[in-house]
Amino acid sequence: MAKNKTQKIWIDADACPKAVKEIVFKASFRLNISLILVANAYQSIPHSELIRLIIVAKGSDIADQYIIDHVELHDLVITADIPLAAKVVEKLAIAINPRGEIYTEENIGEILSMRDFMKELRDGGAITGGPAVFGPKDVQQFANSLNKILT
Repeated sequence: MAKNKTQKIWIDADACPKAVKEIVFKASFRLNISLILVANAYQSIPHSELIRLIIVAKGSDIADQYIIDHVELHDLVITADIPLAAKVVEKLAIAINPRGEIYTEENIGEILSMRDFMKELRDGGAITGGPAVFGPKDVQQFANSLNKILT
């Protein structure tokens, strides 16, 4: 079996669902991959040499900037933040959202445009509410996508 090229896994941790973090903890242990969670508040993490929590100052996009400044080629970033995902892809790393959507050079432009369009509609009052509730199907889709990336 070919060695996995992923060097490190990063989680934009403040808004990441607990079920997704649990899946990533298990993958980190199973595949012996370093995992770094970046958040602006304390988070409970397993005690392991492989897993670190970086706490950054509170504020808009400070955790995102930390990830951008430290992510490297072939790292994997888990984030629901599309502008962060776009910057990760620019650095030739891999980005995936907690619902299992993998961001690539081929799709990130369109996803970013759709995000901006939907924001305009929401800001204008044409659309109210946000994304669908995060549920078991999303957790399963994430697990499948993560497995595809890591193996």
